[in-house]
Amino acid sequence: MQEEFLREEEKKMRRLRYIVDLTEAVLMQSNLTLRESQELMDQTKKAALVLFPDKESVYDLIYMPRFKRIIEERFTIPGSLSGRN
Repeated sequence: MQEEFLREEEKKMRRLRYIVDLTEAVLMQSNLTLRESQELMDQTKKAALVLFPDKESVYDLIYMPRFKRIIEERFTIPGSLSGRN
């Protein structure tokens, strides 16, 4: 029973990694607008919360900063960390 639970958790983690990696690639390599990029981030978060419903704070801590950094770099948002020396 415990083994099955662990296998299922690993499967969900692999799926989440795939979703996050794909989102990062799309954000970096496609010609999305800022709005489309933000919508993609929102959809990715929703997908992650379907897999791990009680882990929103973990998602916000780990993945949101990555996506925001990519968006800041792509759109050169004034006052962002990427715009500072």
